[in-house]
Amino acid sequence: MLIHKFKQGNEYYVLDVNTGSLHIIDRLVYDILNESALESQDEVIKRLKDIYHEDEIKEAYDEIMQLIEDEELYTKDHYEEIARKSLEGISHIKALCLNVAHDCNLKCTYCFAKEGEYKKGKRSIMTFEVGKKAIDFIIERSGPRKNIEIDLFGGEPIIAFDVVKKIVDYAKEREEEYNKNIRFTLTTNATLLTDEIMDYLDKNIGNIILSIDGRKEVNDKIRKRADGKGSYDIIMPKIKKMVSRRGSKRQYYIRGTFTAENLDFYDDVMHLVENGFKEISIEPVVLPPDNKLAIKYSNLEKIFEEYDKLTEEMKNRKNTDGKFKFYHFAIDLEGGPCIYKRISGCGAGHEYISITPEGDIYPCHQFIGNEEFKIGNIMDGSFDFSIGEEFKKAHVYNKPKCQTCFAKFYCSGGCQANNYNFNGDIHIPYDIGCKMQMKRIECALALKSNELI
Repeated sequence: MLIHKFKQGNEYYVLDVNTGSLHIIDRLVYDILNESALESQDEVIKRLKDIYHEDEIKEAYDEIMQLIEDEELYTKDHYEEIARKSLEGISHIKALCLNVAHDCNLKCTYCFAKEGEYKKGKRSIMTFEVGKKAIDFIIERSGPRKNIEIDLFGGEPIIAFDVVKKIVDYAKEREEEYNKNIRFTLTTNATLLTDEIMDYLDKNIGNIILSIDGRKEVNDKIRKRADGKGSYDIIMPKIKKMVSRRGSKRQYYIRGTFTAENLDFYDDVMHLVENGFKEISIEPVVLPPDNKLAIKYSNLEKIFEEYDKLTEEMKNRKNTDGKFKFYHFAIDLEGGPCIYKRISGCGAGHEYISITPEGDIYPCHQFIGNEEFKIGNIMDGSFDFSIGEEFKKAHVYNKPKCQTCFAKFYCSGGCQANNYNFNGDIHIPYDIGCKMQMKRIECALALKSNELI
């Protein structure tokens, strides 16, 4: 596929897949274009002569030919050879998910981490010794990279707050010694936030991710406390307080999940907006098909309608105080990730790894407990970096399904963990996830082009 044409709202668009060139077009041009190849002018006239005047068709066809000459439509893929060469050689780790707590004080029914236990069947907290080793490990393995990202994750990382502080303080000492810039992100369910903890997070954590699913009835049906009661009334005031401390200059975002039982997630997004939040991500749950909360093919039409509603809402709020960011619609048309990033995605297993409280290393947090993908352990120095090489090669050019997909340079072949969990192979994309991603990308492209007008 060389181009992708689509309709979003009342407007028509065409994307040149290999350059990322996006054009807002009229219905005539939309009808002329064919996604695989442009027909001859005579073929187009014959096909459309009963709908449009011949002179109109010829004029539009000439404009299309000019775009082709300018290499803005139907361009060939010039990246494959460059991309394959760029993925050769030694990888340097740039990001680390540090699972400081395999424990949680909530019982969210969709949680892939099984209330913090993952697949281990036990709860555990990272010791400072393991945390130190993890910091030393990523500094050593980062090579010439100056910037390092560390996600403090769980379970619920605030359960291990004393360890978190020690790890952050140690990282600050080491980054000065080795001329690195270590930036921390922390994901929390907000239940344990106090003024003291919020002060520390605000001063020391670059990005804070705060979990809530939206409306009270939606959140409380899923995100339950240990006593079976909902968490909304506890967390909403704390999240508001944390966000107010961040102000407009420090990063945060609200992270929620929608399931098959709350497909009207547009209302959850708007509930969060009405509560003053500007940085929002509500994402589809990923669960086995037999789970009642799992997204099914039959849900897609409703999900797409919700994305359409969000797109129109964001368009209407452009240049107003009520505008907000929906992270799944965030695309940079003028720059964006380099081609290396576009084909290889998050870099799980070779640029990004996850470390458990026991020091075990996995390609990412969603592979934890799957011994087939265990890379090693930082405490005993055992490593199998061939696993990382396998993930490194699992880029879009080595995923057959991606070759005919317009979205390949935006989604980078999908989540490797989802691919494996649904298909038993990191090279086969998770199909429902693909379909939702393609729709989100169309919405995102439409929104971004609207901003640039």
